[in-house]
Amino acid sequence: MTGIAQKLASNQKQVAISEFFEKNKHFLGFDSLARSLITAVKEAVDNALDACEEARILPTIRIQITKVDAQKDIVRMVVEDNGPGIPQKSIEKVFGQLLFGSRFHAIRQSRGQQGIGITGVVMYCQLTTGRTTHVRSKIATEPTAAFVDIGLDTRKNKATKANAGREIWYNEDGSGKEHGTEVTAEMKAKYQKGRQSVWQYLRMTSIVNPHAEIIFIDPDGEKHHWTRVTERLPTKVESIKPHPHGIELGQLQRMIAESNDLNLNHFLLNNFSGVTNRARKELCEAADIPGTRKMKTVKGDDIRHLLEAFQGERLFNGLPVKLLKPPTNCLSPIEELLIKKGLSKTIDSRFVSTLTRVPSVTQGNPFQIEVGLIFGGDMAADKPVEILRFANRVPLMYQQGGCLLTKAIESVDWRQYGLDQAGGRGVPKGPAAVLVHLASTNVQFTSEAKEALADNAEVMEEGRKAMLEMGRGLRKHLEKKKKMAKTKEKFELINDILPAIAKKSAEILERPVPELSGSITKIMSAVISETTTEWNKQTKQTDVEIVLFNYTSRVRAYTILATWPEKSGAKMENNETGGRKEALGVWAWKLESLQPGERKSIAYSLSGLERGDWTETEVLFRGSQDVIGATKMDEKFLQEIRRQEQIMDESGVDSPEDEGEEDEPQNEPEKKEVAEVPAEETVEPAIAPPEGQRTLFGGDV
Repeated sequence: MTGIAQKLASNQKQVAISEFFEKNKHFLGFDSLARSLITAVKEAVDNALDACEEARILPTIRIQITKVDAQKDIVRMVVEDNGPGIPQKSIEKVFGQLLFGSRFHAIRQSRGQQGIGITGVVMYCQLTTGRTTHVRSKIATEPTAAFVDIGLDTRKNKATKANAGREIWYNEDGSGKEHGTEVTAEMKAKYQKGRQSVWQYLRMTSIVNPHAEIIFIDPDGEKHHWTRVTERLPTKVESIKPHPHGIELGQLQRMIAESNDLNLNHFLLNNFSGVTNRARKELCEAADIPGTRKMKTVKGDDIRHLLEAFQGERLFNGLPVKLLKPPTNCLSPIEELLIKKGLSKTIDSRFVSTLTRVPSVTQGNPFQIEVGLIFGGDMAADKPVEILRFANRVPLMYQQGGCLLTKAIESVDWRQYGLDQAGGRGVPKGPAAVLVHLASTNVQFTSEAKEALADNAEVMEEGRKAMLEMGRGLRKHLEKKKKMAKTKEKFELINDILPAIAKKSAEILERPVPELSGSITKIMSAVISETTTEWNKQTKQTDVEIVLFNYTSRVRAYTILATWPEKSGAKMENNETGGRKEALGVWAWKLESLQPGERKSIAYSLSGLERGDWTETEVLFRGSQDVIGATKMDEKFLQEIRRQEQIMDESGVDSPEDEGEEDEPQNEPEKKEVAEVPAEETVEPAIAPPEGQRTLFGGDV
């Protein structure tokens, strides 16, 4: 028996990480020929986008797929970018060594973390075709580009290189390339069209990266071009320190063992976010460890007690120690206007609604949910809506049904918002596409292939709230559209039929044709709002006009409210009507009296926007009589905006003193403004707008 044990022990040996992935390539997304090509393109494009954004360069990326041997399913992939380039000495490490990267220990939003992606592509090419990957790169300070053929020694997890040298790199137009990287790889893969294709991946990438220009040439030679719709780069993210709520025992043990801090007080203040002086004192007391304890003496039970204080299991004065939330400058959301631009440039529709939730925290890690909904156009009404899932601006192409983001969509009863949904469950049907994006410092995937998000209660709840709010916007749009259509039909019917009846009756009775404006007003009996939002080429501003028509026989009074993209940096100009700010991105004007037959206009301009940023203004009202073309003000809507505004003001603010600690935001009682409507009185029949004056539907009355 002893001999067998020794023999078994002698057969055991350590496996290199690269050798492990070589035998388990499906972990990295190389489990089918079609999917392998998408994975390879994804890794190269993600690296290009990351490099450009870190160097603050607007990305221009060119991808070309060519069939080398159709019978053996061998294809060539070429991905070229205009990034900062890679120094010659670093090329072999970046492309030929797994787990080599700069982002694994950084707590900030990033597309890649582990340093596996592009090296996995090199490994897959070598495994399936036996060929190396050709890399060419140029940095701005050097006159020529470096090139090298990279392979991978999987036993040593080390690059092999051949044919290294330097050359002048010319662009297609004959000019010299200033900087950038080009990757040429041949692999066993299959190009296909459809929902899960390279084209779909690049289309989705262009939506959430509207600052990027992407050019794709497919194997048939067809060129697909997604243009850049903004020159504003994503917000630059900063690395943050770990938060105590996200620390585990092994990690805390390692941090303490490697610490150079003098004592526990310094350790807590220097190594964690969310820990103030007050919190540091309370954590030490809850853990029953003096803050002056030398770090070398903090061991065993002390570390466990400290972790229990972090997690609220050990209390201070009967309560868990209160910590500040981690700062959120580690996140870079796409933002509402840019999501709208990205969706609009790739999908034709009649209505777009976008929403960026305020940052939240799960297990000490900041995250942010963004959603978009595009409705109408040429999309099929009898098929499930298109779901566009993203994590840190990267499209998720597979395992849609098992993804947390899909579950957040399915958790909403979309029937009440105008979409079909059997039993109120599952993916809804209708002419729509739903986008959902998670920006996070620690995206929890279901597998190494990064295809779907794992379950998380906090992320799920934020996603559900975002969907509900977006659904309400769709319902308002559909209701407004329906009311306007009915009003237009009624208005046109009255204007066609009544004059004809009056003229015929007058001829029969041999009497003059009566004045009909008062009768038309009584029949219409409605207050109508017409809103135009247009880009002004001369002023480079967005001009907004809200016009109210009182087609009733009574004097009316309203408070008119309008949304505007204040959160995206827009400023309100030329607002001669005045009014006041109700909440972030909501402005209000009080109209004391709107006489029968009267027309009132509210006009202003929005600066700080680009063309196409703001194309539709939502108008709301307070008052007793409905306004067709506007939405009745829901005070809960304002409360939610003010709550999120308060969270935004409080999030990420580290105070050195305990005075900086706040409780959860509390909403103040809402003062509900009620429009003052004058008592009913006898008035003359309303007079229609003068001849030639533009009405709601663009004609003359």
